Amino acid sequence: MHYIYMVLVLLIFSGCDNSSKKIDYDGEMLLKQKCAICHNLKMPPDTYEDEKAPPMMAVVFHLKDFMKITMDDEKFSKFIPFVQDYVLEPSKEKSYCDEESLKTYGVMPSQKGNVSKDELKAIAEYMYDFYDQEVYLKEMQEKSAFDALPKGEQLVLKTGCYNCHDTVKNKVGPSFKSIAQSKNKEIISVIQNGSQGKWKQFHNMMMPAFKNKFSKEELKILEEWINSLATIEEIKPWSVKNAI
Repeated sequence: MHYIYMVLVLLIFSGCDNSSKKIDYDGEMLLKQKCAICHNLKMPPDTYEDEKAPPMMAVVFHLKDFMKITMDDEKFSKFIPFVQDYVLEPSKEKSYCDEESLKTYGVMPSQKGNVSKDELKAIAEYMYDFYDQEVYLKEMQEKSAFDALPKGEQLVLKTGCYNCHDTVKNKVGPSFKSIAQSKNKEIISVIQNGSQGKWKQFHNMMMPAFKNKFSKEELKILEEWINSLATIEEIKPWSVKNAI
């Protein structure tokens, strides 16, 4: 009898412990589940007609700006409490939207019953961290730098050609400048079918075949770009290392 009593006590207390465990919410997953039906979540966002709500990136940037958030500590004192309150009890008076945006989108409907305050805390934390203006600006600068490169160099960067080749210096394989100066007429064929032994100092190295890696148009772009490097002296470091 004493043994049964002890088992019951343990079961009761273990049940209490389980019920008091803190749930670890996934803010990214919840954002997609609860918010993607109306908000565009991409950074930068896609553009399309008949948006139900402003892109989430615009929402976060706007809130950080109008709340005058200058320190990450304010994520907890300003940003998260606002999101929790507004999503459950939205109103025109609480909104930071300008009149034009309110005319376009209206005041969002209350999500009470669709999302809990704890879930909103996780969502708001993720929103604050993911939609970072400094990260976004850096990504846009890198994209702008990449887009400004010749199409051939863009292809080289995208496909990892710089792992074995350099523009002006020999690496595992000959530099693109050396290839251009050799007036090799088989650039496209070598890219498609690979090669070995065409360069004395690289006779032990094999160029793998990339037959299905590039389209005919891309192969022509690569050939023209490589041949344009015959007289190049150097290449800007950022165009290789930081463009993507």
